[in-house]
Amino acid sequence: MPVIRFENVSVKFNDEYLLHNLNFTINDGDKVLIFGESGIGKTTVFRLLLGFEQPVAGTIFVGEKELDAYTAWDLRRNIAYVSQDLDIGSGTVQHIIHTVLSFRANRSVAFNTEKIKGHLRFFRMKETILHEPYEKLSGGEKQRIAITIALLLERQIFFLDEVTSSLDEELKNKVIQYFTQNNSWTVLSIAHDRDWRNAAGVKVIPLPQQHADT
Repeated sequence: MPVIRFENVSVKFNDEYLLHNLNFTINDGDKVLIFGESGIGKTTVFRLLLGFEQPVAGTIFVGEKELDAYTAWDLRRNIAYVSQDLDIGSGTVQHIIHTVLSFRANRSVAFNTEKIKGHLRFFRMKETILHEPYEKLSGGEKQRIAITIALLLERQIFFLDEVTSSLDEELKNKVIQYFTQNNSWTVLSIAHDRDWRNAAGVKVIPLPQQHADT
């Protein structure tokens, strides 16, 4: 069953196409990589789906419904979005987790200490990191905390934006396998990392370099 569909979607910035006639379909349970070099519109795909940008042409569907303000809001409530940097203030890691769970869309999710500690151990972090200042963590630690928070939300759709860029090779592969081997999850990942591209079962959507409209 289609979860997301792009039909001839184009986006321009300063008379230059970031995306031009982009077509793809993501079905329930698919693991999809939006692949390409920096600056060619990968993150724009997420911004379109979340309702933060509008295409100049084409149509986006979420399920069978055309994307509009309502369907974008509904999608935001039903996904777990992990960005390259989790920037939601300061405080301990535990405080940051409480903050995310206090958002309106997440209030049904309990702060489950044992589940959190399980994720920390799996992603090679000590339990004491919960009491450390979030802003003093390394880039790789922040990425793993962001992934942990996303998993706590227990959503079935994940938007992952360069979530392994600061991880070593072993951890990177651990994260990739974790997301790609769960058959019930629909995963849309943005990366220019070939480890994602080479992962088993991942459908690759390459974004070509676009040029100014002449």
